[in-house]
Amino acid sequence: MYGLSVGISHVGDTLPDPVYALLSGLNGATVGIIALAAVSLAGRAITDKITRILVFLAGGLGMLYRSLWYYPVLMAAAGLTTMIWDLRWLHASVSYIRQHWTRFRRGWQGSRESRVPQLEHGKTDHKSWPISSTSTGAVNKPLPSPPQNSETSTLAESHVDPHLIAVPLSKFAIIHPPTATTLPTSNPEPCSTECSVFPTLISTRLGSAILAIFLASFLAIILIRALLPHTTRLYHLFASLYLAGTIIFGGGPVVIPLLREYIVAPGWVSPRDFLLGLAIIQSFPGPNFNFVVYLGALAVKNTGASSFIGALVAFLAMYLPGLLVMVGVLGLWSRLAEKAWFLAVLRGVNASAVGLVFTAVYKLWEIGLVGSEGMGGAAGAEKGGMPLGGDPWLVLITAGAFVGGKWFNVSAPVAILSGGVAGVLKWAVVESIVR
Repeated sequence: MYGLSVGISHVGDTLPDPVYALLSGLNGATVGIIALAAVSLAGRAITDKITRILVFLAGGLGMLYRSLWYYPVLMAAAGLTTMIWDLRWLHASVSYIRQHWTRFRRGWQGSRESRVPQLEHGKTDHKSWPISSTSTGAVNKPLPSPPQNSETSTLAESHVDPHLIAVPLSKFAIIHPPTATTLPTSNPEPCSTECSVFPTLISTRLGSAILAIFLASFLAIILIRALLPHTTRLYHLFASLYLAGTIIFGGGPVVIPLLREYIVAPGWVSPRDFLLGLAIIQSFPGPNFNFVVYLGALAVKNTGASSFIGALVAFLAMYLPGLLVMVGVLGLWSRLAEKAWFLAVLRGVNASAVGLVFTAVYKLWEIGLVGSEGMGGAAGAEKGGMPLGGDPWLVLITAGAFVGGKWFNVSAPVAILSGGVAGVLKWAVVESIVR
């Protein structure tokens, strides 16, 4: 990606039309592949109704607003929601309100139905009430006892309270284990280190220290960025990408719209160069985070700093927060994995991150068409690209990449390269017809 940035920095302001057609086809296929990834991730993240709602809300709300703090707030709200849901903090209150509301409705409907015959015949005698007739002699007869259910008797024999089973629970609701008085006591064998998901590679103290260092560095970088706005572009580049690497969950597709806001909006990289690099990187293996190497080298152009230094600073700023958090949490994982609230929060954050992948699909769709008509003029310069829907052929390329990957096992690089070839073929056919 660094070599690509060096080459792009020496390219003129305009490119040949076949190159624009190639890049538009690559972008169209890329959107289809990312949409397929979003659907696949949603299939794994959605496990019940609450996660389905969170994926929908995160994807929809992410399209409505763009700001530095917006994505972290969405993910934090999703984590808080699943924690409240899984720990059943509000279930007792909701069940109490629902129970009393049901009793009120039944009582009101029963009272209304019982008074209808009286109003029709003009009677208010108690004999007009629809109570069991005295002729049968069953008024004072006691009600028969309910039959013994095999399931209830089985629950009683197993020393488990049947009321706990009767309450409808979420699939991931946290149920505290029974106490020693409800189940027979046993002496389980102590678990060895093989029972742990992660071996103890980092101590709890070291993990806590790493997380403390990360939080301190994050706050220091943000404060310097806010209090000293006239620092060098190299520092602003590091601070912006450090923040992006901290708040982004969900992988490469989610970070692309955020990078566009941090790098293109200040004028460090032109919209055309951003879209060129985005289209080309999809054809190469490796994570989309490598895109920051390309952007970092271009962002320090004409500032006196070396392009290699810009690429290195961008790489470290994007990857360092994730590495610090991962290593620090690894040291605390043996304790956090036993916390119900922590697992519940992770479930909500994961669902919201998947929803933001759908947001990335929409934002990339809006800027995927590049070319003389997409990059020229006031509108093109302001938006840095046009929606893929402006060309039906690109819509077909996007759908073809999705269908090929979903049902025909076409790999992502092959689908993206095929999209680029299809874009060039369309341009060639149109040119031959025009001539």
